[in-house]
Amino acid sequence: MDGFDALSLARAQFAFTISFHIVFPAFTIGLASYLAVLEARWLLTGRQVFLDLFNYWKKIFAVAFGMGVVSGIVMSYQFGTNWSVFADKTGPILGPMMGYEVLSAFFLEAGFLGVMLFGLEKVGKKLHFLATLMVAIGTLMSAFWILSVNSWMQTPAGYAINSVGQYIADDWWAVVFNPSFPYRLVHMVLAAYLTTAFVVAATAAWHLLRGRGGEATRIMFSMAMWMAVIVAPIQIVAGDLHGLNTLEHQPAKVAAMEGHFETRAGAPLILFGLPDMGAEETRYAIEIPKLGSLILTHDWNGTVKGLKAWPREDRPNATIVFWSFRVMVGIGLLMAALGLWGLVQRLRGRLFGAPYLLWASLVMGPSGFIAVLAGWVTTEVGRQPYTVYGVLRTANSISPIDAAAVGASLVAFVIVYFAVFGAGTFYMLRQMGKSPDQDHTDLPIGQPLRAAGTTPAAAMPEPHLLPTSTEGA
Repeated sequence: MDGFDALSLARAQFAFTISFHIVFPAFTIGLASYLAVLEARWLLTGRQVFLDLFNYWKKIFAVAFGMGVVSGIVMSYQFGTNWSVFADKTGPILGPMMGYEVLSAFFLEAGFLGVMLFGLEKVGKKLHFLATLMVAIGTLMSAFWILSVNSWMQTPAGYAINSVGQYIADDWWAVVFNPSFPYRLVHMVLAAYLTTAFVVAATAAWHLLRGRGGEATRIMFSMAMWMAVIVAPIQIVAGDLHGLNTLEHQPAKVAAMEGHFETRAGAPLILFGLPDMGAEETRYAIEIPKLGSLILTHDWNGTVKGLKAWPREDRPNATIVFWSFRVMVGIGLLMAALGLWGLVQRLRGRLFGAPYLLWASLVMGPSGFIAVLAGWVTTEVGRQPYTVYGVLRTANSISPIDAAAVGASLVAFVIVYFAVFGAGTFYMLRQMGKSPDQDHTDLPIGQPLRAAGTTPAAAMPEPHLLPTSTEGA
């Protein structure tokens, strides 16, 4: 690890571990709600297919939940080992909030998880549904507290500084509901729902392409496409509102996201380019005149501050933030487009029989995870050089620790994480590779669909067994 200082290695270690961790909650938040919906539909309709789907996905949820818990515990230890100054200064505020997350959310999830996984025949349908609902609510409450903590670090409010330099709560309401929190919470929860929807869609598309066109598979795909066409446009609007909030409270981050170095009225929208922090310019910029001002200020001639308005030491790295932001936005637009495509095929009666749509859904399966990671990079790198924006610098947050020690633990993390979480991910993919239908007939790969646009007759239930509302499930 020669050539790297302790600060760089500690940041790399935290980035690595949080990148592994965040994908699991992003999946389990949406999946817990999906399980609650499936069980509710089973109770309301009495149709076995919804219980089959519930049992199919609950195994995958259990593994993802376990990996999320383990990866989250590791991150907590880093506050003591690598970021002890940060922990000491922010502990009076962040410590209680993390405690609330454990008490109100994690205990709720863990307390009812066993009942949800194993208790249907022991506690009865209604109590079992209550347990599933509590797990789903617990995941949302966990997101509430974690996003509140992170949002306070982005837009600190309601605090005072005591005699030893610690940040203490002056107004807990202002601390928890800080200026960026509502926007971040909505944005993240919607991202979690979309992440789950596209995993479900990809799983269903895989089975449809293999000729497994049973009722459960088609319901999975239909529900996922409804989620995409409804939630993706809402996420775009929520993202725009979040961006306006960021412009108000973290304008330097927005300047880096947009690749603007110069302060301009009527600023263009830079679609693509290569931000150069040294030269203080975005090279090879492809621009749309004045559209940047219109989006950011809702005024064609609105003024947008550039990075040169801040000292060099206070600027986030535009080279990273510029591209991570575009990856996130690009995937969001693709999600909305795929949802619209699915709606068109649904109206044409070809939702389950459009091979290009199915292949696109399969390819988009991991897109939610990529978008979440890209958004997280945009958020966290855009906050630099601060751990608490405008208040506590990252360089002043690190423990007095040797670079070699951080480097050794980073290598150990990489090895263990890829082994453990790689095995868990492989198991989940194996489970997804199994058909959710109790009875199905596989056809050879490459012969999944008839020209008429339906799944093969061999993989279809008898017509009189199909409810008339299946496609709209």
